[in-house]
Amino acid sequence: MLKKTWVRLAVALLLTAVFLYFFFRSVNDWGAVLRSLTQVSLPLFLLAILLTPLHLATRAFRWRYLLIHEKRDVRFRNLFAGNAIGFMVSSLLPGRVGEIVKPLYCARKECVRPGFVLGTVVVERIFDILTMCFLLGAFLLARPLYASKFVLEPETSSRLTQMGILGLAIGAGLLCVILFFYFFREKAVRLAMLFLGPLPKKWGEKASHLLHEFIDGLKFFHSPANLVIYVVLSFVVWLGITFFYWIFFLSYRVSIPFFFLIPYIFLTMIGASIPTPGMIGGFHAFSQLGLTQLFGLDVNLAFTLTVVVHAVQIAMTCLIGYAIVWTEGLSLLQLRKLGETSEP
Repeated sequence: MLKKTWVRLAVALLLTAVFLYFFFRSVNDWGAVLRSLTQVSLPLFLLAILLTPLHLATRAFRWRYLLIHEKRDVRFRNLFAGNAIGFMVSSLLPGRVGEIVKPLYCARKECVRPGFVLGTVVVERIFDILTMCFLLGAFLLARPLYASKFVLEPETSSRLTQMGILGLAIGAGLLCVILFFYFFREKAVRLAMLFLGPLPKKWGEKASHLLHEFIDGLKFFHSPANLVIYVVLSFVVWLGITFFYWIFFLSYRVSIPFFFLIPYIFLTMIGASIPTPGMIGGFHAFSQLGLTQLFGLDVNLAFTLTVVVHAVQIAMTCLIGYAIVWTEGLSLLQLRKLGETSEP
């Protein structure tokens, strides 16, 4: 187990170092970077800071529609806290431990089955991918309407389309897998246990128990009304994130039409999904790529915007998460152990 942890840490740090090397290497005028830091509208910048936790609130509200099949009176505070703590842990520790801490924290606070909540988080991530792929598809299909205002190099347009198709394929594939687990429960469990066969008996039993709870977490597929509401709220989540970036760029006097930000958000989602500590490196590389290739921004300005927007998001998320953790008398080490307890 210890060796496995060190290997994952080494890979994460190597990826981070490679991405950051090319990110910093792209700067050709550090004076321009420093000057652009000060060219900001303070009122709009403060508004962007206040909007940073917006996605925590919208995600919490959306999450409730997955949990009501287990417990109808789930408290919004615990859903918000679970999101904040999860993102904080992922920001500070490698390996996306926060993705496990988030549901287990909520499970303990609300006294619901851990495996059930884990299942809802998997659903969240799949719908995040599908929602952004849908928005990107709508953007690309509507291009003839604004072709003169948003000019893309053929190679850039082709790569963006390919990434969108790949993302849609991944999301659709994962959706098919979880639907198979839900509607063909016994067959899916037997198949999964074949892969888990080499595990010791104790761990195998634990994995089987969690798998059944996980499948129970997919119950919302049997409620068309909740499914529709959840899809709508998924768009609310990502359009809210887009609104945050729109205000942030305006604060630096970079006026990009709201709808045009969709491919940029899609690229940052890809960068953020790379398992580096705090999204460092992956987010930076894809954000700078989007700002320069999609909007033609100067590479030095793109560097500044990327560094600042990432710092704002990480600082605010960690501040909110730490405030919650501090009030509950928890520590980062305890949260990390909470995430590690789910591993067989």
